[in-house]
Amino acid sequence: MIKQYELLQRRDGSSPKNWAWWPLLPLYPYGRRNTLFNELIPNQIWGFEQLQGLYYVAVPVRLTVVKVPGGLMLVNPLPPTEELLRSLNKLEKEHGPVQTIVLPTASGLEHKIFLPAMARAFPEAELWICPGQWSFPLNIPLDLVGIPRRRTKVLLEDGVPHEDTCSWFSLGPLDLGLGRFQEISCFHKQSNSLLVTDALIAINNEPPAIFNFDPSPLLFHSREKGDEPLIDSLEARRKGWLRLVLFASFLRPEKLSIPSIMNILKVAFKPGLRNPKSHFGVFPFEWKEGWDKSAKDLIGYQDPKIQIPPVLERLVFPRAKDAYLKWLDQLSTLRRIRWLIPAHYSAPIPFTFRSIKLLRENISKNPWAIDKGNWRFLDTLDRTLLENGVVPSDPLAPFKD
Repeated sequence: MIKQYELLQRRDGSSPKNWAWWPLLPLYPYGRRNTLFNELIPNQIWGFEQLQGLYYVAVPVRLTVVKVPGGLMLVNPLPPTEELLRSLNKLEKEHGPVQTIVLPTASGLEHKIFLPAMARAFPEAELWICPGQWSFPLNIPLDLVGIPRRRTKVLLEDGVPHEDTCSWFSLGPLDLGLGRFQEISCFHKQSNSLLVTDALIAINNEPPAIFNFDPSPLLFHSREKGDEPLIDSLEARRKGWLRLVLFASFLRPEKLSIPSIMNILKVAFKPGLRNPKSHFGVFPFEWKEGWDKSAKDLIGYQDPKIQIPPVLERLVFPRAKDAYLKWLDQLSTLRRIRWLIPAHYSAPIPFTFRSIKLLRENISKNPWAIDKGNWRFLDTLDRTLLENGVVPSDPLAPFKD
């Protein structure tokens, strides 16, 4: 009877998508995670996408799978649901076993927290992690968080994996006060593709396909008030996507205001909205005229717009612009580069030596650490952290010769 029950669970699609450890990082979509599988570079690189977010502010996060001699390399772990592992196992049968799992960031919790589970799923794989791993509020040793030390190596300090196939470039390190920021990007020579985690993103005007499983986040944010039903349409999806991009980019964009609790509750808990999917009609946002123009400045129409994430620019690199430019200078040596594959938003994106040069020129000549418009909230947050001694005035000081 137990086996029959498990079979029924698999038939209705519930079990393969379940992630029982979601309370460790209680972000949407919590314990049920759809996974979208795509071949990004034919016969060379594949992507597994899931959604992660807070209060329906959800964006795609990507596990990238790279073909290396004798098997596969996984970059930026995701929750290894049964659905995800099934697709990975199919790739293994065709291209060889998972040989390497790489965590290329020191501070990206949404990437590192899934490494222990992915390591257990592939007990023969060698693990490579970015230097300077840390946790908050307690700095817990790697063994205690489930990362097996006996098969774990540190990028750059212990060498690099698949050196004949990949080149590795460090962005940072920077002192964040509580820990460090550092990200190691990978250039896969066979596909001429650059894999990054958070250092660069590319945003398209169309909602990512991962939302086709459940467009609720898009429909939720496309409304003006909490008593409006979630009605699905292409227009509503696109409108919701633009607002999600603003949220994710600036946390509290200029054209957003928070109504009073009385006004929020006045339209909440109406008939048809008394369910978790509608957040019981609680919608604590008011969008001002002109919000759409702010969003359109962040997206591309013919090709996704390549950019440094505003949160990264304003909260991590406000006093370290030169460190970011130094990283771009390293990338400019990759004369054969053709593709960019970030861990968030769109991929793959056409990305050439000329793209790197134009990006560097734009960053060099345009204002940095902006304090107005959409950037005001990030600026206030950064200045508050700086004034209270949480973040240092010179994030490069501990790493200077």
